[in-house]
Amino acid sequence: MTHAPRLPLAVGLPMAVASGLAIPVQGRINGALGARLGDGIAAAVVSFSTGLIVMVVVSLLAPRGRAGLARILPALRERRFPPYYALAGGIGAFFVFAQSFTVGLLGIALFTVATVTGQTLSGLLVDRLGIGPAGKKSVTGIRVIGCILTIAAVSWAVSPRFASGAAGASGGAAGAGAADPAALLLPIILPVLAGFLMSFQQGMNGTATVHYGTPIAATLVNFIAGTCVLWVAWSIKVAVAGPANPLPAEWWYYLGGPMGCVFIGLGALLVRSLGVLVTGLGMIAGQLLGSLGLDLLVPTPGTVVEAATVLGTLLTLASIVVATLPWPRGALRR
Repeated sequence: MTHAPRLPLAVGLPMAVASGLAIPVQGRINGALGARLGDGIAAAVVSFSTGLIVMVVVSLLAPRGRAGLARILPALRERRFPPYYALAGGIGAFFVFAQSFTVGLLGIALFTVATVTGQTLSGLLVDRLGIGPAGKKSVTGIRVIGCILTIAAVSWAVSPRFASGAAGASGGAAGAGAADPAALLLPIILPVLAGFLMSFQQGMNGTATVHYGTPIAATLVNFIAGTCVLWVAWSIKVAVAGPANPLPAEWWYYLGGPMGCVFIGLGALLVRSLGVLVTGLGMIAGQLLGSLGLDLLVPTPGTVVEAATVLGTLLTLASIVVATLPWPRGALRR
């Protein structure tokens, strides 16, 4: 096992925020690819497959990548961590499935709030159970307050989208007979569950990184698992509904996978220093900042940027600071 030095909070947290910036860019690219192909699952397959190709190349060319590659099978064979940790990439595949299945019904705003709620709550649990490489972290009052503030801030930041997304969401749901509120139960549960599982994915990838000696190997294994799951799902979809449209020629449609390599790899690296909760909160802040930047610089039709968007994003940054504040030993500890 390779013990890399832990990063101080002042270094690790900005890195988590920076890695989160790639998430909305990836979402914009994959969304455009899905629309071009007429198939969200096919777009996810392309994204994961290109990410896997990038990680294979990096693993073979980079000295640390080759060293990590050589440690994967021994680590799994000797059970240095639970073998199912190697399947963490399947959680990413499930997240993409939940996104493609529910955004049209719920709208992007409600989907974002649902996933952030699940991820924030599970971040506390994963840290408390010690699933990540940072070990067990107590559920203190200040961390709970930070989580509540984060959920409230994200809800505020995306609130201008609710009105614009409601018509499309209700229109899609109406065709499914969604006059009964129970019809939206599954679409809401799926993104909450997907977000809830994301913290476990980060914890498992972080633990694997410690034993592989590099996040390159953990990211490679993550993409192998996720790609396999998505290819199976897409094959079933093709057998039932037929193939998607031909792949586009424009190169930028294929950048989603490499961007996924960035935030998955950095997440696996940072959880050892920051813990799963703070790493996740940092990425959430980066996600909101990236979304705000895209909406201002490269807006799409129907884009809404209001004061609540900006102020909610700033409050999210403040809530992360609250969650990382030191607290007197034993105070408000559960």
